[in-house]
Amino acid sequence: MNKKNKVSIIIPVYNVELYLEQCLKSVINQTYENLEILCVNDGSTDKSGEICERYAQKDARIKVFHKNNGGVSRAKNIGLQNATGKYIGFVDSDDWIEADMVEILHKTAEEIKAGIAVCNYSKYTDGQIEPMTNRQKIPADIISGTDMMLFALKRDYYMGFCGYIWNKLFLRKSIVNLWFDEDINYGEDVLFFAQAALSSGCYGAYINKPLYLYRQRENSISHTKTVGVKTHIVEAYKRIEALINKTGNVDIVHWVRGFYCYHASVVAEIASDIGDFKTLEMMREEIRKHFSEYSRTNEEFPEKLARIHEMLGNRGEKYD
Repeated sequence: MNKKNKVSIIIPVYNVELYLEQCLKSVINQTYENLEILCVNDGSTDKSGEICERYAQKDARIKVFHKNNGGVSRAKNIGLQNATGKYIGFVDSDDWIEADMVEILHKTAEEIKAGIAVCNYSKYTDGQIEPMTNRQKIPADIISGTDMMLFALKRDYYMGFCGYIWNKLFLRKSIVNLWFDEDINYGEDVLFFAQAALSSGCYGAYINKPLYLYRQRENSISHTKTVGVKTHIVEAYKRIEALINKTGNVDIVHWVRGFYCYHASVVAEIASDIGDFKTLEMMREEIRKHFSEYSRTNEEFPEKLARIHEMLGNRGEKYD
């Protein structure tokens, strides 16, 4: 392993003063020390920016960028624009990582010359840590880009892989022309990952060890009850479907449509709760368009199919 390789860690920061120090300490104290830590403060109104500056004064590897609030995708792009490492990783500012995460991912990427190295992760909820378990085994050797995309889409079978970017290390030259879509601030991760995985000649590796700690909290974007934000991920999956068709991976497109239906159903539930019946009917219609794909990808999960049937008011109708 060449420890001379610099690894850039991008941390988008927004109003996380309660969790930020734990995050920064976990990155600073990595066993792999040749790091460049880029903290992008996205217009925080709490003390997050001050915390970043305080840690930057103590550790010269930390660079802090302050910007007006413009969304997580713009913040990540600022990180990408300023990253100089051979490899690039991302850490959400309310999460933290195990001390050897960077070292293990870097070693794995170097050994097989991978474009993407992936590790398992744990969920942290109300003081409880739950390591993710894969129902099906992920190969320990080289993984094609198509299979990486499939593992991310078959989430119920490969919970420890996922389409997030924070449990992954990317070879910088393999993503040099990729950027986060700044019109999408929820689901931007999976869109970026899809673009990276399906790029020409990309392959990766997986380490089945939970090295990332993903904090579950009620006021995060993933738990928001705002229709506008939630529709971003629906758009993200539309673009992923187009990308998969363009790259000739049509044999896995039904998995994208199934995931698209799931997120459309989440938007539909929120719309129903707040009385936004126009959005509710629009999402129901989107689900009906790809109901067969959703059924096909959830054959082993009758409770999920029952939920969709109830949402659609389905009394035996068949949808193509």
